[in-house]
Amino acid sequence: MLRYDRAMQLSRRPERVVVLALDGVYAFELGIPSRILGAADGRYEVLTCTADGRPVRTDAGFTVTADHGPEVLATADTVVVAAVAPSRVTAEPPAEVRAALALVRPTARLVSICTGAFVLAAAGLLDGHRATTHWQLADAFRRMFPRVRLDPDVLFVDDGRVLTSAGAASGIDVCLHLVREDHGSDLANAVARRCVVPPFREGGQAQYIEQPVPQAGSAGTGATRAWALEHLDEPLTLTDLAAHAGMSLRTFARRFQDEVGLSPGRWLIQQRVARARHLLEASDLPVDRIAGMVGFATGASLRQHLHAAIGVSPGAYRRTFRATAVPEATRG
Repeated sequence: MLRYDRAMQLSRRPERVVVLALDGVYAFELGIPSRILGAADGRYEVLTCTADGRPVRTDAGFTVTADHGPEVLATADTVVVAAVAPSRVTAEPPAEVRAALALVRPTARLVSICTGAFVLAAAGLLDGHRATTHWQLADAFRRMFPRVRLDPDVLFVDDGRVLTSAGAASGIDVCLHLVREDHGSDLANAVARRCVVPPFREGGQAQYIEQPVPQAGSAGTGATRAWALEHLDEPLTLTDLAAHAGMSLRTFARRFQDEVGLSPGRWLIQQRVARARHLLEASDLPVDRIAGMVGFATGASLRQHLHAAIGVSPGAYRRTFRATAVPEATRG
């Protein structure tokens, strides 16, 4: 269902979307709003401005001269802050950026792409809100902006007036979400087809985060972790692990938690999911067979744990990370 107030507003005129380009802007992300929203049958008017009206340098080695200065922000229904290079993010925005954002009307919708969330947070516009940004910058974001409820596992967050998205292509996801919320799924799907992008991506950033297995040490529970990785296909229990380590159940569980930061059971599930992800990427084995190879009792159990870990089914994960056959029509 469309949000009633915005649906009434947008039935009268195109939504004015103003994209704010800052020095160090990523060129790809800067173009996303115009490309996606501009394909929505004239429902949006997309303008680009800079904080002081002057050209800005991009990360791609060229300079962008926008058609508008900051004054256009005062007319915006939606403001999108495009991503900037991580080296440009600060806890305090430059004076011209703060002044530009102060022109935004209280009723305007705010959207950020990737590191654009740092800009909104530095201006105090994300305080108390749930938000996201690129997973690699999550720790830095939390340190700089403790008043923001950061969720680094998702592709985007819709927190009412404020929407934030993760890295790079997640800007496409959030822009399609805007179309879907404002005008319904039919138009959002049509825009996706025109731009040759998925209308909706399953899961979140968790499926793209690298999570290497901790190095097994020579002391503590390290040797047992290494042994467990060689026996993931077996129904390992806490008793089995403690016996291998030569410790009591209580001592083993405490030391394991201290060394790894997880309970033995939680760690085993993570390793089984990680092994399953590798097999889904590298083989054509059926899901039930993979489940048995990594120690899950059934394919249903693997599906449940994979979805809990990264938000997608085995089939969806495999489609994302395995190259598909070249369509017949495109073969030379």
